[in-house]
Amino acid sequence: MADLSTQTGGIRSPNPFWLASAPPANSGAQIQRAFDAGWGGAVWKTLGTPIQNVSSRFGGHAIGNARGAGFNNIELITDRPLEVNFREIAETKKRWPHNPIIASLMVETREEWREIIKRSIDAGADGLELNFGCPHGMCERGMGSAVGQEPAVNERITSWACEFSTVPVLVKLTPNVSDIVPHGMAAKRGGAHGVSLINTIKSIIAVDIDRFVPEPRVGSLSTNGGYCGAAVKPIALHMVAALAREPGFGLPISGIGGVRNWRDAVEFMLLGSSTVQVCTEVMLRGYRVVEDMRDGLEEYMHSKGFTRVQDMVGKAVPAFSEWGDLDMNYETVARINADTCIGCQLCIAACHDGAHQCIHPQEGTRVPRIDESECVGCNLCQIVCPSPGCITMDRVDNGHPPATWNDHVNHGATLRPKKGSH
Repeated sequence: MADLSTQTGGIRSPNPFWLASAPPANSGAQIQRAFDAGWGGAVWKTLGTPIQNVSSRFGGHAIGNARGAGFNNIELITDRPLEVNFREIAETKKRWPHNPIIASLMVETREEWREIIKRSIDAGADGLELNFGCPHGMCERGMGSAVGQEPAVNERITSWACEFSTVPVLVKLTPNVSDIVPHGMAAKRGGAHGVSLINTIKSIIAVDIDRFVPEPRVGSLSTNGGYCGAAVKPIALHMVAALAREPGFGLPISGIGGVRNWRDAVEFMLLGSSTVQVCTEVMLRGYRVVEDMRDGLEEYMHSKGFTRVQDMVGKAVPAFSEWGDLDMNYETVARINADTCIGCQLCIAACHDGAHQCIHPQEGTRVPRIDESECVGCNLCQIVCPSPGCITMDRVDNGHPPATWNDHVNHGATLRPKKGSH
């Protein structure tokens, strides 16, 4: 049996699946039900001066029948009294002593940070997560992403938290920046024990074209919110990997953003995350999604020979390079399996209108033919093909040794001839 236990920044967990700081982690009763279902840890919905939330507050982005492709919220931090939250943290910790509870925090002044950190730890929090990411509502008040977008402020407040805390401190980073690395490095300089990322992305989810108001609608107005769910996973993976490969960084990472299943979780782990946090999928499907996540991860680890989660963390990071380091002479072409082709010809339309015009109809059959002399191996036909495994991208030997663009520019290395003369 694979050992699913792990730790991030010194916060130990029986498995790497944590509830993210969000509505599913809003109360003790919810988190206790989540632990009953098998979640390893939970980041409590952000604590600070309780606020009044608006109605409505959620919006969904659908692609076809995929209602949860993207999700947007204009909800802020806890609207429940701090005394109630702290009492429920203590009650939950007493019932589940081995499952970490991380208190997400957001306040303004140094003294407010001192007080709320002390109260969180006294209640039993195993760690703290500093919310430097909220992209709406709180940033207008000088908190959330207003802190996360300023490395100097990030570093200063992180140093306060680390000074006051006797438990590990994670910094939750905002994706609403051009480069995540300076912000992760600021958290490190402030003394953070780890980081979590990404928080939600500033967005407008949709517009009501009858009322002429963005969604979600609050009376006759709306505002920008935070975008999350499956659609943000590629952005989250890039930012996690950018920090994981940064030579001077080296902090543990809790990955967040579009984790729907065990495969998504594995991708985050291979790019450097030792734990993953989940919000939207729980909101759409409930706490029991963790059962398949745990089973799938265990089977994957067994199939690859990993005995511990830590054995797989960062395994794909060395393969994440700069464009100029890619082998320009590596060549693939598309090939179609006639036995599994369903004759839809979607690949023809995609290739002719969106790629390199190398896939053509054949008389007497609906199976297309590929002109390999024109195929540049772009993968578009494979992406649009509805028949799994029908189109493969096969490597071809073009007789040219490996050469990168940097080799070509700096040392005159020869690149294979370009295809596509028409």
